[in-house]
Amino acid sequence: MVDKVIKASKIIALLEEGCSQCFVAQRLNVSRSTVQRTWQRYQETGSVKRRPGSGRKTCTEPRDDRFLVSQALRNRKSSYVDLKNTLEEVRNVQISLWTVRRRLLAANIHSHRPARGPKLLRGHRVARLSFARNCVSWTHEDWDRVLFSDEARISLHGEDRRRRVLRRRGERFAEACFEEITPYGGGSVMFWAGINSMDRTELVFIENGTLTGHRYITEVLIPYAQPALTALGETSIFMDDNARAHRSGGVDAYMLEVGIRRLDWPARSPDLNPIEHV
Repeated sequence: MVDKVIKASKIIALLEEGCSQCFVAQRLNVSRSTVQRTWQRYQETGSVKRRPGSGRKTCTEPRDDRFLVSQALRNRKSSYVDLKNTLEEVRNVQISLWTVRRRLLAANIHSHRPARGPKLLRGHRVARLSFARNCVSWTHEDWDRVLFSDEARISLHGEDRRRRVLRRRGERFAEACFEEITPYGGGSVMFWAGINSMDRTELVFIENGTLTGHRYITEVLIPYAQPALTALGETSIFMDDNARAHRSGGVDAYMLEVGIRRLDWPARSPDLNPIEHV
């Protein structure tokens, strides 16, 4: 309400300075009809405040609305039911869930699924901060030398349970409305790939079982990662995460032998790896 009064005051001020209604609408990013109604109301009443409406009065006062907003911001995981019950308990005001939703929307508070990320302990946060400080001065040329890599495991018959069916009452187990599932997703396949700012490796299919340190050397590093690093030049840097296969003693010895420089990577930091977004 306060924002509307301020905007209406700006409209009147610009019009009294001699600006056209079209110019005022463009300047304040409002419709021309809004400017016209505001000016007409000001000429009739001498005020920029809205005339008292004849409709149903709101069931909450401004203090109640501010209470709802403050409770929502203090506990971001509160549901509409929680906020409704809290308002009734503290301020003895009974409202519907739709009213709670409208009050929050008026305050530009929307309900969304929370962003997800790895659980970080203090040691993880310290390592990520150290990594950021070490790399904050890197230029584009420095990052061009890095080959980012990662594996992805894909379930063959995974189901995220988001798909829906249209059915009538009593058709829950009808064949057209039934979906068969495979234990443990029917197995999975693993792929490996590497990217840099200018190129990418081939997509490597890891067949028959898990990725071990020996397989990592013979199936990934020798045929794919090492040629890609050679193409980047002598100053190339290889980035792989802290998976057990990547950090085995045999892998460390091989990289030291062939001279592959490895980027120190903080644990639990998939969000820092650009290949995750590819």
